[in-house]
Amino acid sequence: MAAMESLVNGERAVVVIFVAGVVFSLPSSLLCHGLALSLLALSALSLDVLADSSNSFSFFKTRPGASSGILLGAVTLPALMLCKLTQMLRAIAMKEVEIEEFEHLTMQYWATSACCLSVLVLLCMVTWCEPGNMRSLREALLLTSGLVLYLSDMLAFTIAKACRLLITAEVVRYGSKRSEIGIIIQGMLLGLLLFPAVFKFVHQIWEWFSSKRYSESRTNNEIWKSLIFFSSLGFVMILIIPSWMQFILDFHMHPLLWGFSFVFSEPLKRLSLCIYWVIVICASILKFYNISKNSKIERILLRKYYHLMAVSMFLPALIFQPKFLDLAFGAALGVFMVLEIVRVWRIWPLGQPVHQFMNAFTDHRDSDILIVSHFSLLLGCALPIWMSSGYSDRPLAPFAGILSLGIGDTMASMVGYKYGVLRWSKTGKKTIEGTAAGITSVLATCSVLLPVLASTGYIVTEHWSSLVVAVIVSGLLEAYTTQLDNAFIPLVFYSLLCL
Repeated sequence: MAAMESLVNGERAVVVIFVAGVVFSLPSSLLCHGLALSLLALSALSLDVLADSSNSFSFFKTRPGASSGILLGAVTLPALMLCKLTQMLRAIAMKEVEIEEFEHLTMQYWATSACCLSVLVLLCMVTWCEPGNMRSLREALLLTSGLVLYLSDMLAFTIAKACRLLITAEVVRYGSKRSEIGIIIQGMLLGLLLFPAVFKFVHQIWEWFSSKRYSESRTNNEIWKSLIFFSSLGFVMILIIPSWMQFILDFHMHPLLWGFSFVFSEPLKRLSLCIYWVIVICASILKFYNISKNSKIERILLRKYYHLMAVSMFLPALIFQPKFLDLAFGAALGVFMVLEIVRVWRIWPLGQPVHQFMNAFTDHRDSDILIVSHFSLLLGCALPIWMSSGYSDRPLAPFAGILSLGIGDTMASMVGYKYGVLRWSKTGKKTIEGTAAGITSVLATCSVLLPVLASTGYIVTEHWSSLVVAVIVSGLLEAYTTQLDNAFIPLVFYSLLCL
């Protein structure tokens, strides 16, 4: 009995149900893909059980009370892409997309699955290593597979573009046509991911040069460090990365100017939306930061207020200005990444104030160095919207992050904290009452949202039976997962909504 309990816990059971639902929903032409996903899930499950039942992975510093989560981390992204392939097959049947896009996504699916399998094999091979600093195996798997997919896609698209220019013919094709907003977001993320290495290199050169010439006070060193930081950032983000963007796609102007022209193409709607966002952000930050310093309210509840703030900000924009919201999400992610770099490097004069502010909302799920909760909330809301760009015959799919995090997760936490009595497990804090409140609130919101979408021109093709299953599975995952649920619940919910 004890062995059975160690094999089957709540999280693993929910993930197995999720994978089984995806596999059994596949059309016959994707059965081999489903078999690959099943084998990957079986391998990950075996490694997950091994990690939790022995000390083989003791060099990974998982959070107290949290499982390794290898199964969830390994199958989330491949399962999502398989659901997108199913959706794309429906689009091909309706002649909404070209077969090349399906083949492109198929290659990405196999590459992602191979990446996850390679990481699993690597984990088996490095059990003899010295202790490391990884906070969570599941987050490592998701981050690794996501970055490999994203950066390899950019590299392949760049090589394909260079080949077309060199041979001046359309014999090299890769993927579908990219939008300006998509290229801007890709380039910005690439630049900000590479920037810390550039800054560290430039800063080390400056330190070597200054130590040879003269010694300065600590204040002057901080000022010079700040000047080098912002100069390097401007050079990378204003000159280097836009050059790549213009190489990939002919903007006819600087991409930054293109972004401004896009905003001002509908100034009344988009500027009004920006003003509304600024007011909501400023009011929320001032109120909740003061509460966090002077109140005994648990931080987890304070963080849920920001989930509600995300709903009030993103839901109207997604209905009426979806393309502008795409760009706004990219800009917000860029700002978050810059502020996190400033905080980690303690760049004068913003480093210390940003650090103090962010610490007011951290908990055990953030690492010793990086604070990732705000990233996971933003990406949890943004990724379903970005992945739904182009063809999408499921109108609720772009709302997966907003519904699961802003509505379901928030209501589950608040109701569970105040009224919860029956707990899902003896060691966890999640309650049955909270989960029921989260599932009910999402379904109630969907019942209101679907008629609104239909009135604005969306063709509603969502089936209530599949919608209920998707909401229940994502709600149960929120109840059992013990780590960054913001990173996984929206992806699981989005995947099931695409079927």
